[in-house]
Amino acid sequence: MNRDQDSETMMHGVFTHCFNIPDSAIDINRHVNNLEYLRWMQDVATAHSSACGWPMERYLCARSSWVIRSHFIEYLRPSFANENIALATWIADMGEQSSPRKYLFLRAADRQVLARAETQWVYVNAKTGRPQAIPAELRADFTIIADDTEVLAWLQDPVTSFT
Repeated sequence: MNRDQDSETMMHGVFTHCFNIPDSAIDINRHVNNLEYLRWMQDVATAHSSACGWPMERYLCARSSWVIRSHFIEYLRPSFANENIALATWIADMGEQSSPRKYLFLRAADRQVLARAETQWVYVNAKTGRPQAIPAELRADFTIIADDTEVLAWLQDPVTSFT
């Protein structure tokens, strides 16, 4: 993501990153390659974590990190080069050692949902790679939003600004 021309906002616990799709993201079918969605999901999760006070340096100091257990992506509409996209992410729950993170990709011009996704993240000890309990101080810094319909309504509201 080219952060020079992009914008990021955080409202109601939802982190939104807006960007223009580069030509390099386009595949042989002339739409965004599936691997780009995964890359953008990981990038926006990292940016959201940093915005909540948990940049990579803090995880390193805590001798912990997150690993991905699974991804689910449902592609609803294609996206193309030079379209402006709003990628929203939020934490849907936080268990003992893992947390589902949700994502919505919207075309900024008409607020149409292009894709929806979820990643199951597992909190691990950085030295052993084994799952460990998510500390209370980390839990306290993230808002849990269990209701997707609330997020979608807010994102599709014309009053909501992505810039």
